[in-house]
Amino acid sequence: MKRIAVLTGAGVSAESGIRTFRDSDGLWENYPVEEVASIEGWGRNPGLMLDFYNERRRQLSECSPNEAHRIIASLEKHYRTDVITQNVDNLHERAGSTHVLHLHGELTKVRPENSYNERDGFSTDKVFDIGYEPVHLGDKAPNGAQLRPHIVWFGEPVPNIEKAIDLVSAADILIIVGTSLQVYPAAGLYRYAGFDVPIYLVDPKPANLHDKRIVTIAEKATTGMRKLAGILGVQE
Repeated sequence: MKRIAVLTGAGVSAESGIRTFRDSDGLWENYPVEEVASIEGWGRNPGLMLDFYNERRRQLSECSPNEAHRIIASLEKHYRTDVITQNVDNLHERAGSTHVLHLHGELTKVRPENSYNERDGFSTDKVFDIGYEPVHLGDKAPNGAQLRPHIVWFGEPVPNIEKAIDLVSAADILIIVGTSLQVYPAAGLYRYAGFDVPIYLVDPKPANLHDKRIVTIAEKATTGMRKLAGILGVQE
């Protein structure tokens, strides 16, 4: 069975009602990004950040997967499909995708604030799924440390990037959908695709990558994935 790797960004979830991570004004849900998405922000005001992600979790509970999520999930009927997502929501999983790698963490999970180190990375047995429940200052992990969102913030390494590189390198087809390819290291992942691997870029304002492998579909995620499904000959 051929392999597809699908790299997804905020544009996939935007049509489900989830705000894109960074709008043109530099804000995320009316907060400066550095205040709610950086390790420095956590050091300055962890209570604010906990409240911010509690609200994101609550909003996520009210959202549903859209057609783009469902089409991506349906690729599993025809290909070994690995989804590599920059999104922290769980909409790919809820749409039916069974192989999802989250580059920037997962909103419905938390971990102790001291659970990462440069030598060992994350310890998966210290990551806890809390669903859509809130977390507050004073909520502690079994090791006594404050719980924090299981999110990769600015100023922190991206632990899953090596796994993502391996998945892209092994793919027979690469699909990039709903991302401006501005946030590194994820933005450089397409370079690891094989020299003869077709790359489909689905975005209403696609980056101009000057790569002959790339076929651009300048559409939003739902309509673009509908067109791509036709090109690949698959049905939802």
